[in-house]
Amino acid sequence: MAYSLAVGFVGITFLVLPYLLLSPLGGRLSILYPPKKVFLFFKIIEVPIIFLAIVAFYFQYVFLALFSVLLMGIQSSLYSPSKYSLIKEVGGKESVAYGTGMFEMMAFLGILLGTIVASFVSDNYRFIIFAGSIFFIAICGVLFTSLIKIPKIKPIETQPINVSINPFTFIVQSFKVCRQYKLLNAAVAGSALFWFIGSMLQMNIVIHGSLIYQLSNTHIGYIVSGVAVCLGVGSWLAGMYISPKNASLLMLVGLIGMTLILVFLGFFPLSLSIFSVLIALLAICGGLFQVTCLSMLQKNAKDRPVGDLFAYLNLVTFVLILIGSGFFSGITWLFDQNSYYVFICMAIFSFLASIYYLFLAKKNQFSIFVQ
Repeated sequence: MAYSLAVGFVGITFLVLPYLLLSPLGGRLSILYPPKKVFLFFKIIEVPIIFLAIVAFYFQYVFLALFSVLLMGIQSSLYSPSKYSLIKEVGGKESVAYGTGMFEMMAFLGILLGTIVASFVSDNYRFIIFAGSIFFIAICGVLFTSLIKIPKIKPIETQPINVSINPFTFIVQSFKVCRQYKLLNAAVAGSALFWFIGSMLQMNIVIHGSLIYQLSNTHIGYIVSGVAVCLGVGSWLAGMYISPKNASLLMLVGLIGMTLILVFLGFFPLSLSIFSVLIALLAICGGLFQVTCLSMLQKNAKDRPVGDLFAYLNLVTFVLILIGSGFFSGITWLFDQNSYYVFICMAIFSFLASIYYLFLAKKNQFSIFVQ
């Protein structure tokens, strides 16, 4: 238990806090400099950080290992807006939806692959395997980033930067700026809601699987891995088939589907096989909803710097992830780790969001994309 709490504390402190504090600066960098150069610079910086982590593990320097995790959090928070900005730069406005879907699919599959590799390395720990794996991944990141091709097109004129890099001021100013554009705040809220529910779901699967089905950590890992695969499938489907004509439909199918599945999970005792199928469908619906929100963000940005918007999105997302962790802790504490109540809580938030986005879709003649 103490070990799990320590791991959770490290994750929140050294990975989440950099996104909360440095996302505005990351957005500023993506606007002041070409996104590919920013992305590549921080990918190169990743190599010595990984080397530092290898040294820490070799000599078993705990504080050096924690410091390397903090550096990774800082590094990733600073290049994240530039990374997302490349979707439009590489594929153009016409391919934003497809590019976003493929991007999210590969991200979730990367999470899955990382989980599998980490499990293998931890169960068969050899320092040379661990060091070689993470160093190889870092080098591949630099290589693949350097191979990104940016088409030579006329740059899109954007409005001057008029928001602060102070995270507290930034989030207020960004909200006010996005109100001037059609549905931008709605897109940010939708994507952040996806991670809010997703963070609670990931924690609740562990509780539900162990208490209701008496599953081992290995079997729970299989279910979580399946969630990552199905999120990738949902993201791929959205990227392949989304268009201005059906975007609202895909969004509502994803969100209403999430709501109905969460109701079943919260109110009905289910066999393990049915539970697993519903969790898979929930992940697919989540992928549909998430990619639609991200595509809506980029499509409706017009003359706003996209990097700035993704910095705003990152900040809101990690605030909601922290709130989601608080909700999960509070519910499990109040109801003696009753995982059904957590599913009900998620269903309520998903239902309220469904009503909100159904209203927006109807208000905008069921078109969430600027034509």
